[in-house]
Amino acid sequence: MELSMPRPEEDHEWLDQRLDEMKKYPVDVNSLLDKQRVEYLAAWNRLEQRYPGKKKSIGRRIDEAASRARRREVVRSEFTRVAGVLREFALRAGKLTGLHDDIFFLTCEELLDVLAGEDQVVKTIPKRRETYNKYKSLPFYPTLINGRFDPFQWAADPQRRSDYYDSHAADPIPASETITGFAGAAGRVEGRVRCLARVEDGGLLQPGEILVTTTTNVGWTPLFPRAAAIVTDVGAPLSHAAIVARELGIPAVVGCGDATMRLETGDRVRVDGGRGVVEKIG
Repeated sequence: MELSMPRPEEDHEWLDQRLDEMKKYPVDVNSLLDKQRVEYLAAWNRLEQRYPGKKKSIGRRIDEAASRARRREVVRSEFTRVAGVLREFALRAGKLTGLHDDIFFLTCEELLDVLAGEDQVVKTIPKRRETYNKYKSLPFYPTLINGRFDPFQWAADPQRRSDYYDSHAADPIPASETITGFAGAAGRVEGRVRCLARVEDGGLLQPGEILVTTTTNVGWTPLFPRAAAIVTDVGAPLSHAAIVARELGIPAVVGCGDATMRLETGDRVRVDGGRGVVEKIG
């Protein structure tokens, strides 16, 4: 659907009508983006009417910022494309050698050696798998770590944070019913929490639930249209979760630190993306 930029002298009742129509649309990416486009046009029209002398300079700055954002995302997309090619190569090598997914426990150099017929390194795979599974059971490490860090001791702490760890810090203050973070995407919503540790568990997220997780990347994006709001332990206003949530008009609070420790699936919360606050209400 193409929407033309309205002129200041036009009657803009159609914008209000379109916003009402958007609310009736099925929740999918296209309808969410369409709704955001309508709201953008409405906001731009208000700016034109209030500051007619500034619209050109502001428009140029918006276009420049949008261009830079697109270039940034193109780089990310190409990186993902390259990673996909490398993964296909590894899977094919796994099939040829009979190692299948175990091929991922080898370095690139070791993989090439195995393809050349040197398979001594294959004996190390069971031990590597054991070590991998041991550390896979741990939560995501904090983004910032200060001092001596024992990941298993940290993981056993019921008051741990996912954003930073300081071995010299005093005992944490008891948690309240309010969780604070960065304002990722404006909007207020109430709903039930769905805590997910892995994107592979995304099928558990039901429409209208509030997605709570440690952090997100491009692989999480298909889940966003299903969520009423996004809450993360790690992140800032320019993190993946915040940017995608703003694009789709979904409230988001990011960089909460310990939301995944303080919220459980089924909790009822109120998310205020504009203030960066999550409140437990039941």
